[in-house]
Amino acid sequence: MARKLRMGMVGGGPGAFIGPVHKMAAELDGRMQLVAGAFSQSAERSKEAGASYGIDPARAYASYGEMFEAESKRADGIELVVIATPNSTHLPVAEAALATGIAVMSDKPATATYDQVLELEKVVAKAGLPYGLTHTYAGYQLVRDARAICASGELGEIRKVAVEYLQGWLSQPLESTGQKQAGWRVDPAVSGPGGCIGDIGTHAFHLLEYVTGLDVTALHGTLRSVVVGRKVDDDCTVLLKMANGAQGVLMASQIAAGEGNGLRIRVYGEKASVHWEQETPNTLTIRRNSGPDETRHAGMQYLSNDARAVMRLPGGHPEGYIEAFAVLYREFADWVTAWKAGGVHKAPATLPGIRAGVRGMRFIERAIESNRVGGWVEF
Repeated sequence: MARKLRMGMVGGGPGAFIGPVHKMAAELDGRMQLVAGAFSQSAERSKEAGASYGIDPARAYASYGEMFEAESKRADGIELVVIATPNSTHLPVAEAALATGIAVMSDKPATATYDQVLELEKVVAKAGLPYGLTHTYAGYQLVRDARAICASGELGEIRKVAVEYLQGWLSQPLESTGQKQAGWRVDPAVSGPGGCIGDIGTHAFHLLEYVTGLDVTALHGTLRSVVVGRKVDDDCTVLLKMANGAQGVLMASQIAAGEGNGLRIRVYGEKASVHWEQETPNTLTIRRNSGPDETRHAGMQYLSNDARAVMRLPGGHPEGYIEAFAVLYREFADWVTAWKAGGVHKAPATLPGIRAGVRGMRFIERAIESNRVGGWVEF
């Protein structure tokens, strides 16, 4: 087995949800190891996080700048960095890492604003280094299978797409209690101008384009701030026009009381449709105009080549969120390894990268503009 790539992390300190998830996913396939981090702006809390992750205390830094400078001087310095911070810091951290020659795997959205992602796009192109984006749901076996089904033409021409991402955890003003994860997500100075539309709407948008293979060309969005005093949207509905003439609807809400992590997509073609839900990720349903419904299960050899390529377990053994996350890290590890060996610049087609980042930020910007003017806008 190839040696493990040395990974650093920015963010993911005490109280963070996503930092430990990144570590588990990155290390699951034995391709990477977390060896350094700037886990918090507090040196003490960064050391505390480093201890919890089991890394050398000397490599738990007080700032990402300090980490990049110190690690670049080590023979065993980090080769890639995970950005697991609130949106407002994604651009400066990515810029600093790429300028130091360090590959980047970033939480989504890519940046806080559309102008920032255009700047990042130029930085990534100039650096020529691998850049990946953790749109986690692209790593699920049956999302890969749904994507292959759409590409195969089995559904016929795609006519309608419905995607929704419904959560209920912000139904009340949780941010007023001091809850850290709620606090930064509803602060436009940290999250950017999009609230729900940026936090989970971008996941739904990416899933729609990823599965169908179709670009959105125009949209009509309605964004609301339902909880009194909230400065960003917490409930969104967006009508979509697709490149082939199909139409779609995207719903994203964090005030849908009782919902957990309700991501769901339905793609309707002229002959059949495909249905997948994140909370029951190990089944995919195909419904046909003529013939019985078909239910596909994860881990089975009848799935598409793309789905079988990311299987870890045989059928009947459920795989979930961590495994899907780890699929993206495995593909990123392959890319970084190939790049270090010979300068391979092209990302794997299945791995979300800077193009997905740019389109995701454009989606946020266009949805906000559509809501402002009260009508359709070109993408």
